[in-house]
Amino acid sequence: MNKKRILNEPLKHFVNKHGVDLSKIEKIACGQRYSAVILKNGNIGVCANLLKHINLAIEDLKKPDLNDTGHRIILNAYFNSLLNYANRYEKNLDIFEAVDFTHYKDIVMVGLFKPLLEKFNKSGIAIHVFDKIKESSLLEPITQEMPYIKKADALILTATSIFNGTFMEIVDHSREKCDIFLLGPSAIMDKDMFRYKNIKGIFGAVFDPGDERVLDTIKQGFGTKKFIQYGRKVTI
Repeated sequence: MNKKRILNEPLKHFVNKHGVDLSKIEKIACGQRYSAVILKNGNIGVCANLLKHINLAIEDLKKPDLNDTGHRIILNAYFNSLLNYANRYEKNLDIFEAVDFTHYKDIVMVGLFKPLLEKFNKSGIAIHVFDKIKESSLLEPITQEMPYIKKADALILTATSIFNGTFMEIVDHSREKCDIFLLGPSAIMDKDMFRYKNIKGIFGAVFDPGDERVLDTIKQGFGTKKFIQYGRKVTI
């Protein structure tokens, strides 16, 4: 059996491994686009809401419900805050700087990252983009998503796939020789993520301890472009 497949889906894995220590949580902040968890040591973790209204109290996590999308979003942010700060990040690299995509022939992006797509277009590198939530002329028909995933040799996968339950299906259907790069501030940056099939790099974000500007921006309903200015893009 492939050792990468013996793991549960990521959130279940981390709940089983670490539990949820409510005594570590200072507060939860929710907005229209993102939710955030700040720990008592100041660590901030975020997770995209995809416009879902979240209204959870810390006590609600006493019995985490992995079948509830709201719980999954806050748990994602919690493990982001708990685990993302245990790494030493020597370089602040954008994914386009860290990976030479000219080496690949069939590149797929799951989750539309417009600034990154612009870099691909400017460099003349072909890429096929899919997004179940957004509507854009830049996207391929969603009915073609899985056929393209199955033949891709490089896959840029939105970290929101962890909480929305599509992560395992996508990685399991990728071909054996496919490099998967997990991308976005929702990413849980822990070495255990590399035990999943084909994960080669994780590109996420960290913030200065206790930076209230991040929480205020999220509560005001802003998205990545606005609050990422207060953090650092990091990679493992």
